[in-house]
Parts: sequence; C-alpha cells; structure tokens
Amino acid sequence: MRALDRLLKYVRIYTTSDEEGETVPSTRRQFDLARVLADEMRAMGISDARVDDKCYVYGTIPASCGCEDAPALGFIAHLDTAPDFNGENVNPQVIENYDGGDVRLGSSGLVLRTEQFPHLKGMKGRTLVTTDGTSLLGADDKAGIAEIMTAAGALLAGEVPHGKVCIAFTPDEEIGSGASDLDIAGFGAKYAYTVDGGFENEIEYENFNAAAASFDIRGFNIHPGDAKDRMINAALLGCRISAMLPEAETPRDTEGYEGFFHLTDIEGNVDHASLKYIVRDHSAARFEARLQMLRHIEKIMNERWGEGTVTLTIKEQYRNMREKIEPHIHLIENASAAMRELSMEPVTTPVRGGTDGAQLSYRGLPCPNLGTGGAAFHGPYEHITAEGMDACVNVILGIVRRYADPGKA
Repeated sequence: MRALDRLLKYVRIYTTSDEEGETVPSTRRQFDLARVLADEMRAMGISDARVDDKCYVYGTIPASCGCEDAPALGFIAHLDTAPDFNGENVNPQVIENYDGGDVRLGSSGLVLRTEQFPHLKGMKGRTLVTTDGTSLLGADDKAGIAEIMTAAGALLAGEVPHGKVCIAFTPDEEIGSGASDLDIAGFGAKYAYTVDGGFENEIEYENFNAAAASFDIRGFNIHPGDAKDRMINAALLGCRISAMLPEAETPRDTEGYEGFFHLTDIEGNVDHASLKYIVRDHSAARFEARLQMLRHIEKIMNERWGEGTVTLTIKEQYRNMREKIEPHIHLIENASAAMRELSMEPVTTPVRGGTDGAQLSYRGLPCPNLGTGGAAFHGPYEHITAEGMDACVNVILGIVRRYADPGKA
C-alpha cells in the first residue's frame, strides 16, 4: 500500500489534542487512531504491537538474518493534530498531475496561491493533496505515521536488510507533552528519528528553546466618576505589558535563528485580564534573556500598581536538542547519505518549533527529525504530495539499510 493511501485513511480519524486537557491523552479520540494502527501493525506481522493506557502505540520488527548486531533504530510520529484549527471532518482534495498553479480549496472561498507558497510551482506534475478549506489536513503528523507504516511493510516483506526497528506513535505532541510518557526502555531503540518535519529532503536537529508564559492581571473596578487615582484597569494594563515587549520580535517579523515573543491569547475587562505568550529562541542565552525580560515587566508593573497586581507564570516546554545530537552526528550523516543515494540534496534547517525528538533527546534517546513532504501545517492551506511521501519512505528505508551495513553506518 502506498503512503498516500494510508494518509487518506488516517486523516479522516479525528484526533485533535486539547491544550486545556488534564488527562493523558488530552482527548480520548486519539485512541481511535491508536487502535487502528495497532490492529494494522499486527495484521502486517508485528506481533508485539500494542496501545498502552496513555495512548502510546509500540511495535517492534526483529532484525533480519545476519543483522542482529546492528544498532536498534526507532521511528516515531504523533497521533494528534493541532488545536489551532479545525481537525474534524477532514475532506482532502487529491489533484493528480497538478499543473503548478493556484488551487481553490473546495467551496470555502480560500485559494492556495503560488504567490504565498512559491514552492508549489516545483510540485508541477505531482499528485497534490490539499484541504477543502474547512479544516487542516492532518499531514502533521499523519503523513509521518503513513510513511513509517509503509516503510514497515517493506521491511517485513524482506525488501531491505535491517537491524531491530522500533516503532512508536505518540499522543499530544501538538500541546508539548507527546514525549513525556514514552517508555524509552520498553521502546527498545538505541537511536531514533521523529518523522514530523517539512519537505522530504529536510533533516532537523536544532529547535527552539521554548516556554509558555502568562500574565494574570488583577484590576480595581470603581465607578468612572469616582475613579481618580483609584481605578486600576486590568485590560489597559494588559495593553501596556504588550507594548513593553519588542515590537519587531514576533513570528511575523522573524526567521531562521531569530527568536520571538508570540501573543497567542488576550482577554479581560477592568476587573481582570490575562495575556498568554509563547516564547522561543534557539540560543539558550537569548532564551533566558527573554524570560528575564518578562520577569522584569512583572516587577516594574507591581512596583507601579501595587504588589500582586500582575502575576507572571512561566512553564518551560522543551530545549534545543542540538547539544544532545552532536555527539551522535552519525544520525545526521547517515540520513544525509541516504538522501543523496536517492538523488536528493539534504537540507539541514533549524526547527522554528519543537518536536517529540527534542524532549526524547534530553531523556537520553538521541532523536533528530526527518521531513514528511508536507507544508503549511496547522491551517487550511496545509498540503503534501504523494511523491514527496514516497521519497520519505525511501529515506527511512535508506537509513535502516545503512545502519545494517557495517561498512556504511
């Protein structure tokens, strides 16, 4: 079965996670896909395929004859889709022999335009898969799941010599907790790759240092006619806090290694207001400086308006995995070599986000990230090509083959 066929099946299963959820997984619906995958894995011949009580899917393909001494490799993708946009009732458009031009997204009125996504012109002649404009596609990361499953089928069919291969599918990656409860010892891999990136020739082993930050503002409401020197307008203080942060350090104004403060939510009135931010930077020093700036804002607001008026809460989410990957740079070298063997030019890019691999690398499982062939994740313009997915499957197989060959690994 081609990876595209699997993707079209998986995206119709509603798996959006919930950042306000207090359970693991954050939404029970993620079990729907987890159970489908475990059943498929057992049907393929992965006898130990299982789903645990926290919605982690595991399975192992034993080493082929003569490759028992190869290091155990893991491949990981996530079950959930982002809560940023509707992930229910996904109805993909499949456009064969795509002409390289603009694409209308169903009857939504939205258009996938080459002006906004210039790489589309390079996809001319491929089979392009888009949304219908009413939902995200879910290629992040059901494309990764489909590619791992398709590669597993090829391994089980004996197409490629391989060491032990460990497979895991995780819940709640999109809300930053997907790797938290992965049983690394039970998973069984010495090294792993997440398959959760962008274009098929991308390899990522640098990511943001990340934190979530919130300002809770307590106001003092009184009749405007009696408000002189007494009223504290919480909503207005929220505006002041926002204005104290660097205007040009937002996601819209930054790229590459540049960090940012991203205001994701703001609400309030005179009595109470809140602002929620995500804070990102590749540099550990600059990241700490950003957090210190937020703490300083809290301090000076309380000095001006009274202690307890503003309360800052910071929750660190993940760290840059580069320092954990560099001692095992063979992971990048072998992925690059596998791509070149497929006439692909590998590109290593800093992740302007995070993956399960960052957390897993800090937990002791070195785990860079591979592309899935997709683009424009987390919204209605998400798209992918069948040929890009096929290439990702072949990259996985190429990596496995290299680690099974002592002369190449």
